[in-house]
Amino acid sequence: MNMKKIFGTIAIAIAAFSAVSCEEFLNRPSEDSYVVDGFYKNDEQVIMGVNYLYSGPWSDVTRFYVYDTEYMSGNVWTGNNAYTTLTVNGTDQELKDMSASLWSINAHCNTVINNLLGSSGASKEVINQAIGECLAWKAMAYFFLVRNFGDVPIVHDNTAIIKDGTYNELKKVKKEDVYEYIILTLEKAMELLPKNAYIGQYNRIDHYAAEGLLAKVYLTKAGVTGSLNSDDLNKALTYAEDVINNSGRTLTPKYSDVFRIDPKVFQQTGECLFSWLWQAKVEMWCTQSYMQNDVGLVGFSEENNWGDWKGPSIDLQDAFGVDATKNPQTRVDTDDRRMATMMMFGDHIDWFWKNMGGFDMYRFFYDKSYGLGSDNPNISNQNWGCSTGAFYGKHIYGNYQDHIDGTGVTPHQQYNQLPTHILRLSDVYLVAAEAAVLTNNAGKALTYVNAVRTRANAAPLTSVTFDDVWKERRLELALEGDRWYDFVRRSYYDVNACIAELKAQRRGYWGIPSGGSGPDLNGVYKRFVCDDDGNYGGPATNPWDSSSLTYIGDNDLTDVKVSMFTVPMPTEDVVANPNMGSDVEGEHVDIRATYSYDF
Repeated sequence: MNMKKIFGTIAIAIAAFSAVSCEEFLNRPSEDSYVVDGFYKNDEQVIMGVNYLYSGPWSDVTRFYVYDTEYMSGNVWTGNNAYTTLTVNGTDQELKDMSASLWSINAHCNTVINNLLGSSGASKEVINQAIGECLAWKAMAYFFLVRNFGDVPIVHDNTAIIKDGTYNELKKVKKEDVYEYIILTLEKAMELLPKNAYIGQYNRIDHYAAEGLLAKVYLTKAGVTGSLNSDDLNKALTYAEDVINNSGRTLTPKYSDVFRIDPKVFQQTGECLFSWLWQAKVEMWCTQSYMQNDVGLVGFSEENNWGDWKGPSIDLQDAFGVDATKNPQTRVDTDDRRMATMMMFGDHIDWFWKNMGGFDMYRFFYDKSYGLGSDNPNISNQNWGCSTGAFYGKHIYGNYQDHIDGTGVTPHQQYNQLPTHILRLSDVYLVAAEAAVLTNNAGKALTYVNAVRTRANAAPLTSVTFDDVWKERRLELALEGDRWYDFVRRSYYDVNACIAELKAQRRGYWGIPSGGSGPDLNGVYKRFVCDDDGNYGGPATNPWDSSSLTYIGDNDLTDVKVSMFTVPMPTEDVVANPNMGSDVEGEHVDIRATYSYDF
């Protein structure tokens, strides 16, 4: 996070943002040398001055949030690395990027708020709305920080730290107090934000979005001292129910529509409460999504995707009740969330490649006349993708025509505008369910769980336990960056259960039991859909036979410690400020007596 760099160089020159790179953006002239008199003069400028907080500053958080945490949670297999083994250290680049970005976001929010307070010409209503949005994003940044690192310092106002030069003397604050600071921040955001403002429109944060986050914060805070606090659980339930019952937002009728590129589809009911809203503009680096490149099948679109070497783990497939080694024609697969989350052989997916009549997994790999034809690099036994037999279904928009049909904009290499949703209404339903079941209100918990299941065409439950809610969160939010933070929350008060579950996961891949080298699911699939000469026609003359396959758990966890539920601060920050060391405990701070938002 390099406090000196971040606290001393954040400035808000919004109009110039589109012309600079990420690095240049974080190294602008210091705040006291920047003149804001020419900006924030009317309502339109005030809104423009907050827009960038929905994308650019978060760009370097995305890989840690969407990929690395999913490796840690066991939802995604990618081979052995420091995240799959929970052994990441402070020199890891993606950890450093994540940390720097979160501190930068906090600094940006603080600075925009100070500039807004000094504005003239704009209406008080719009200024309050903009400040409320800044506070909500600041709370979200701190919510990530405390769940990633545990005890962290509180930077309430950058100006004082810059003036005093104390950025490398900051001390960590106990995580329970950090949660209280997040609550204080969200309470003020809710006071300033309008209600029922953006349903069916391009998603901005309103009062109920902030309240949904507040419910989730209370649920997380409830166990932070080692045992569950019933008052926090009751508040989590109360705030969640207010959003569910009074916000006017509803669950999008079709689960897969939540993750589509067309704003008219994913915004229709207001389900998405907090979203990173990307733009496919070549000249605006950091404001666009590159996730399809990171997780998409090679050849899936006209741009160069490279992410099919990683995919949903066998353990996540187990949770959905599917098995990549079984004949897809016999698959019993009634939960809509499975196909929207992970693509598997035998799937025909109508929301991708719509101009081609939908996306067919078998044809994509084995029919040279389909899609990119003979240029398809997947038509090879050596390059067929993740050896768990499943591939990302989220964070991808399809081919170029899908993007154009949905947005009117042509994507580019690492430039698309598929939004990334980081808090959805269905999450709030499950927050309410978990809080209810933990306070012995199983009736309410059952209602909220079944609302989520019914939307996905999953059979409703007749009774509900904590384990049911715990699993439901995994199925509903898989690959969205949330599962690891569920483990973090539960580890506060039930760490042994978290350790046991992580160690029991199947994180490896299918392979040949003897005499072979590596996974051979490709051979199983190919012989089922191709004739003896390798021509696609399926099903093949040979029957389905996966008897040669066995599970190889090459990166299953064998050792999980309590300390692994947080990641270390970046090494360079600890060198600059030893107070940030992992062995240094945070100090207690009376949040309400120390901090306030008096505006």
